[in-house]
Amino acid sequence: MNSPILNVAGRVLLPVALLFSLYLLWRGHNEPGGGFVGGLVAAAGFTVHALPRGREALLRALRWPPVAIAGTGLLFALVSGLPALFGQAPFLTHQWQVWDNGFALGTALLFDIGVYLAVLGAVCAFVGFYLGTPTED
Repeated sequence: MNSPILNVAGRVLLPVALLFSLYLLWRGHNEPGGGFVGGLVAAAGFTVHALPRGREALLRALRWPPVAIAGTGLLFALVSGLPALFGQAPFLTHQWQVWDNGFALGTALLFDIGVYLAVLGAVCAFVGFYLGTPTED
C-alpha cells in the first residue's frame, strides 16, 4: 500500500499510541484499562505504522519477533502467579507491597504486563503474516 497520508499518520501515531497504551497498562490494575486494552492500542499503533511500509518495517519497529514477544508475555503472566504459591495461597492470588506513603505495587501489574505483551505479540504476528502474503492486484 503506497499512501502518503497513511505513511505520515503512522509516523505520528506510533509514539502517541505507545504512550497511551502504557498509560492504560499502568492504571489498569486499579481502574478500567489494563494489559489487554493497552496491548491492543500498542498493536494498533504498530499496525498503522506498518501498513504503508510492509512486514520488514513492522519487524524492525518491534525489534523482537512477535512470537517471542507473545511468549515472553505468557511467561510473565505465569511468573506473576508463583509468589502466591510460595505464600500457600491459590495460584494467581495477587500479592501486594504497600509503602508508608500509600504507593502500592503488586503481582497484578506483572500479570498485566504479561497480557500486554501477549496481546501485542499475537496481533503483530497476525499483521506480519498478513503483510507477508502476496495480494492479487
